[in-house]
Amino acid sequence: MTVQELVGEYTIMGSNQDAEQHSYRGKLVLSLDANNRIIASWTIGTDQKQTGTGFFKNNILVINFRYSGENQNVYKGVAVYQCLSKDILEGFWSEKHGNPLFLGEEKCFRINTNPELLD
Repeated sequence: MTVQELVGEYTIMGSNQDAEQHSYRGKLVLSLDANNRIIASWTIGTDQKQTGTGFFKNNILVINFRYSGENQNVYKGVAVYQCLSKDILEGFWSEKHGNPLFLGEEKCFRINTNPELLD
């Protein structure tokens, strides 16, 4: 698998880095910069935006992310995905100030945007 094959939009289902493992849904968009590094953009729920940059090797995708939370505090962390295929990513994540006893989890499923299949 190549990094170019990961470019696209994914539906995400995840759970937070806490004892209750609160679940969430959202969207992940992956694109590439001029050096074939990953540019990631998450929308969690309807309004929480997160961005990140990362790299891909041996079917592992690593993304350093950040977002503004309550009171405009900036939160940072890292997400690691095993690329089961170009359409399915399974991973875990941790924030710098998150509960160190837990990891967040995400499963990502490619949103099919092939116009031939929409007929």
